[in-house]
Amino acid sequence: MALSNVSEFLSKIGQGVKPNMFLIEIAFPDAIKDTDKDLTNLLCKSAALPGSNLGVIEVPFRGRTVKIAGDRTFDTWSATFFNDKDFKLRSYFEEWANQINLHQANTSPLFTPETSGTGYMANLKVSQLEKDGNENGSILRTYTLKHCFPTNVSQIDLAYDSNDQIEEFTVEWQYSYFEAEAGGRKNVSAKGVV
Repeated sequence: MALSNVSEFLSKIGQGVKPNMFLIEIAFPDAIKDTDKDLTNLLCKSAALPGSNLGVIEVPFRGRTVKIAGDRTFDTWSATFFNDKDFKLRSYFEEWANQINLHQANTSPLFTPETSGTGYMANLKVSQLEKDGNENGSILRTYTLKHCFPTNVSQIDLAYDSNDQIEEFTVEWQYSYFEAEAGGRKNVSAKGVV
């Protein structure tokens, strides 16, 4: 039965989900010393809930193309950050990438692809929050991106006419897969949760 009036629509959508209510958690490798973990969430301007793609195998059969599901792939994940006055946050990401492959020496101090803290990979979390009575917002769903590492720390544009702006930069990660977890609020769907 299709929804036919505003009251029915509002009963289903509730307050909706606001894209500006999110939380990110980045577990830096141990080699990145003295990181301020709260800084990453505080200065994160934008991020995204991850997506995935199913490949398609096209098989010709008697003049038609039959489509069969193929392998799953995951796009890169990126987040945009404001640059703090001490360049702390940017330096964490630059150091992480540098530990994967040094600029001058072309060696890899964090050679091992592990998430234990001693390797170059980490697990990142992005959570969708609800704008409710909870001071920080209740978690609706959390996505954990597994085996992440940064592949791009973007440039920061400089210009004389950009005097009413704060510098920002984007970091792009590769990851192997994600897991989703339903939040603690009653009636939050657990479908599609790994």
